[in-house]
Parts: sequence; structure tokens; C-alpha cells
Amino acid sequence: MSFRLGVDVGGTFTDLLLINEVSGETFTAKVLSTPEDSSIGVLNGVSRICQESGVDPKSITRVMHGTTVATNAVLTGRGAVVGLITTKGYKQTLQVARSFCPGGLGGWVSYVKKPLLARLELTIEADERMDANGDVIRPLDEKLLRADLLALQAKDEVESLTICFINAYLNSENEQQAAAIAKEIFTDIPISISSDVVPEMQEYERTETTVVNAYVRPEVASYVNNLQTALIERLGDDVGLSILRSDGGLASGRAAADSPVNLLMSGPAGGVAGAIYFCSRSGYDNILTFDMGGTSTDVALIQQGKARVRRETIVGDVRVRAPSVDVRTVGAGGGSIAFVPELTKALRVGPQSAGAAPGPAAYMKGGEEPTVCDANVVLGYLPADVQLGGAMAIDKAAAEKAVQKVADAMSIGLMEAAEGIIRIVNESMFGALRLVSIEQGYDPRDFSLVGFGGAGPLHANALGILTGAWPVIIPPGPGVLCAYGDATTQVQDEAARTYVTMAADAGTEQLLADLHALQEKAAVSLNADGIAAADQEVFFQADLRYAGQAYQITLDFSEAELSGQGIDLLTRRFDAEHKQLFTFDLGEGHEIVMIRAIVKAKAGALADLSVGKAGATLEQCKLHDSRYYYDGDWHDAMIYDRNKLHEGLLVPGPAIVNEMDSTTVILPGYAATVDKLDNLVINPLD
Repeated sequence: MSFRLGVDVGGTFTDLLLINEVSGETFTAKVLSTPEDSSIGVLNGVSRICQESGVDPKSITRVMHGTTVATNAVLTGRGAVVGLITTKGYKQTLQVARSFCPGGLGGWVSYVKKPLLARLELTIEADERMDANGDVIRPLDEKLLRADLLALQAKDEVESLTICFINAYLNSENEQQAAAIAKEIFTDIPISISSDVVPEMQEYERTETTVVNAYVRPEVASYVNNLQTALIERLGDDVGLSILRSDGGLASGRAAADSPVNLLMSGPAGGVAGAIYFCSRSGYDNILTFDMGGTSTDVALIQQGKARVRRETIVGDVRVRAPSVDVRTVGAGGGSIAFVPELTKALRVGPQSAGAAPGPAAYMKGGEEPTVCDANVVLGYLPADVQLGGAMAIDKAAAEKAVQKVADAMSIGLMEAAEGIIRIVNESMFGALRLVSIEQGYDPRDFSLVGFGGAGPLHANALGILTGAWPVIIPPGPGVLCAYGDATTQVQDEAARTYVTMAADAGTEQLLADLHALQEKAAVSLNADGIAAADQEVFFQADLRYAGQAYQITLDFSEAELSGQGIDLLTRRFDAEHKQLFTFDLGEGHEIVMIRAIVKAKAGALADLSVGKAGATLEQCKLHDSRYYYDGDWHDAMIYDRNKLHEGLLVPGPAIVNEMDSTTVILPGYAATVDKLDNLVINPLD
């Protein structure tokens, strides 16, 4: 009997999901994250989930892991010291960037540019040149490059090397030649070349992306290799490690270590994949996802069962050309700290977080500052007599003492202060949901809202009221849903090339031939990981724009669709998408900018995840009576055990549904039903 394990490392908790691949039976566990070395938390979680489930660790054959190692390296500036080789005359590419200062009209006044990820003193210029058609007009001066590389090596600083030549996306000959020379001199550090990492037009974006790949590569490679070694020691030689990519697919441990720039949004992508898994099987294909953890909240829009994927990834003020699920993040989580500035006396919540250590005051881990979690405890949404995960006790008195600081600072009552904290954090998350819906031309009332994460179900009903998105859906195991997503997705890779061809001049047959060439290139990494061609499936994409525009839109299509409908398929879809986003379309002048092939391993045999069985009445699911404070008043509420709830039951509010990894609040005037997949489906009462 074989098992697969999904692991998601968050800022506060590490979540684990163990699936029996034959029966679909699942086991979940949560352990505190270990920010100093997240692999320690992963291994602690493996020990706990195997101990609690009684599963032999040697039975686990696949580990799928969502990680924030690459993200944190960028955010904290803990990446490698990067050396950069550019074409002569392009040494200042990263410094010039896009000549844009973030902020308002006067943003340049206070803007302080962060240090370059590849410092100028560690940047050398190669005497070579490729023209705009990909023809070599000046061969690489090997003697000069070798001398410059020896001088760079003598500085004894460089830990990772990047090579990015002008127009190398059209012809990689000079970059490959330079890489071969560099490997002779820098024998023990990784070397990233732009024609491998991101063979796309636009010099700055290509350079920045390749530099970021080099910046995080040593740390990610070290983490992945160490974790792989530890898992083999713990689980056996047959275990395979896969890492979740930013676009929602999986990469093998080997591929992830080579191209870590594709992992920058690895963590949030797992939750989106898990939400799609449960909601699509229950008939909800248009959803807004709302993942509230201990440190931040991630939101995304899913249309027709597919996540929107951006062709760029943004982490902090770093923007790279790598595909990622269109997730927007705000600094609002269960650990977000509430405070009252002395100057304004206006209540603020976040983005500072108590994190895993010291954590909220209620956790009794040394935290003393008031957090969103503490406010939920004070209001009764997070009952102090129900232990988190069945193991972590909650100290209500400590939470009240912390929130009292806010109340005293504003000269208001304790309950008013606690409710104010919750309302502010809800509005912050509502703002993020507007970014992925209203500001992209979508009405949130046309979608369902899916709440998950350790803290998401506490706030989901309230967010449903703000957005008007009904029903509000709480999947089973909402606190470990990212781990569900990690465990139920497939390995994939992609290959792209710049096209820059007017659609009217592009022939269908030639476009298909070019796409097939990309398909073969994308399949290389899957072939290297032992995935047979018969077990692969392919999807195509094209980026289109109107001639003269800088903005482009990515369209998905299959070979059969393109063969049957021709280039008109792309232009019609582009016009429709452009009108959705910008309220107009031109209907002519379409330009194909990029094309790509995405190759994915076909879904392996996995039994449907097991769900609860009918039998218990609602009264039998009751744990005990409670009460909570909502809209300025106390309400008597029932606390129910989610493990006993099953299809057909109706849970009227006010109520609280408790489970190992999360707590769901059902507000007065609303009720939850349980569907066939054990989703809690919350709707207003008639």
C-alpha cells in the first residue's frame, strides 16, 4: 500500500496531508514552522503524521512540497552574492531598469532604491554582439572574457554566476560559449544563462529574472538536496520529492534546484490548486479563493475551473518574468499585530506579524502584542475551551490582556476594540479580493468565495457579506488545503520563444510546427525525470497584443482547436478578453508576441479523497454550548464537531464548527449545509 504526502510550509504552521493512493483515506497534521530551517519543521511533521496515523514511513513514496525558501531569500536579502556577465555596453541594465519610481506623483522624492542583486563591481562586460535577427555580428572575445573572469574570481566573493547577452533569446551560441569558459574557472558554483532560464525579449526583464534565479539558486539547491537526503533516510530510497511551482504545477527536486525562479509563489499556488480540486468536483467552477494564514492572506480568481496565470511574478519590489498563479497578497493574517499610533490614535492592523515565534498572546509562546487571533479569542469566535489541532491550548486571559492595550489606547471597551480589529482586517482582505475581481472587470457576486487556511474559515462568512459572493465554501481540512493542493497536482514544465509576428501573416501550419518544437523542448525535463511520453499531456499558449501596445494577454488553446479554427481562434479570444479587461476591442492589428508549450504529467491513479458517512444527527454532532460577540451584541451559539458532520445536515447560525486544523464561524442569519464532498456551504437564510 502506497501513500503520498503533501507538505506546505507557512509563516506560522507547517501543514501536512497524507493520502492513501488506493483508498483515498486522508490524515492531517500541523506543526509549528521553524523559520531558522524550514526542513526541521517538515521532518517534525512527517514524524507526527506517521505517529498519529499509524502509517509506516516507508510506505510514503511521493512527497509534494510547497516551499517559501526562494521567496524568503528575496524578501530578506539572504540570497547568494551574484556575479553578472553582460554584453559590452550593457553593464548598467539592472541599474537603469525601467526608470520607474513606485508611489504617487512625488514618489521619486522619498524613493530609496534597494541594492542591486548583482552588484556593479561584480559585473563584467563580454565583447560580443548578436543582432536583432539572432545573427552573430561580433564573435565572443574568449581571451578577454577569460581574463575578466579570472579577475572576478580573484575577488573571492561570487557565489553564483549569471550570463545574459543582448538578443540571446534568439540565438544562445555566445552565451553557451561563455558558460563553457566560466565553468573552467568557476568550477564549484552554479551558472545561470538567460537563454535557458527565460528565452524572451526585453533585456531588463530577462536580465533581472536570470539574476534572481542565480541569487536564490544556492540556497534552494541546498535546501532541496538536504531535504531529499533527510527524507530518504527517514522514508527510504524510493521516496520522490517534488516542489510546487509558482504556476501551480510540480517540478522534480532536480528541476526545482536548477530553476528556483519558478518557485517564488510556490506556497500560495498550493492553496489555489486545493480549492480547485474540491470546488470543481462539487460543481463550483467560478470561485474567489481566500487563504488566510498566520502572517498574510492570499486571494485569487478562478474561472471555469482554471486559475488565472500571470506571466510575471512579483515578490516585494522584485519583478521577474516567470509564470505564476495570479495571487494577490496582503499583510493580514491571524498573527497580524494591532496597534494604535500615538500621532493619529487610529487603529491599525498589520502588516507586522507575531509569526510562529513568539506568536499571538493566546498561544502562550511568549507573545504579548494584540493580534487578530487574540481578537477572535476575545470575541468567542475561537473558543478557548477547544484546543487548536487537539494539542495547542488557548489562553483567553492572555488574549484579553493583549487586546486591552488597544482598548486603553483608544479609550473604548474591550469588546469594541476586539470587534474593531476584526472589521479592519476584514476590510483589508476585501480590498485584496477587489484587486482580483472588480479591478479586472469581474463582479464578485458572480463567484463563490472559498475560505481556507488556518484563519480563513473564521472570517469567511464576514467576507461573503462584504463581497456578496455566495455561497461561501469551506473545504474539508481548510487549514491544510495548501497541502491538499501540493498532493493532488502534477509535474509540469514549459518552453517559450519570442514570435513577434502579425496574426494576419502567421500561417496555421507554421505556428503548429513551431509549437511542436517547443513541446519537444518542454518535455526534456519530464523525460529526464522518467516520465514516459505516453504519460504526458500538452497545452499551448500565445501572448497577443494590438500592434503598438506594450501590454499583452495570454491565451490558452489546444492543438485540435488551432487546427480546426486556425489563427482566427486566437484573435477572437484576444478581442473578447481585451473587452473584458478594458471595455473595448479594436478587432484588427493583432500581433503574436510569444508562444509556448506546457507539458504536464497525466494525473496518476488516485482514489477520491474519502469523505464523512451519514449517520449522526445534528444534535449528536454538537460539542457544547457557547456564545460569541457579533455586531455589538452577544449571541448564543452551538459548537459542532466537523468530523461528525455529513451530507444532508443543515447547520444554522449562530454556530461554530470545530476541526483539527481550523474553526469555522457561521454568523446569525446564515446557515451551512454539507455537500457530497464534505464542503461546508454557507448561504444567507431566506
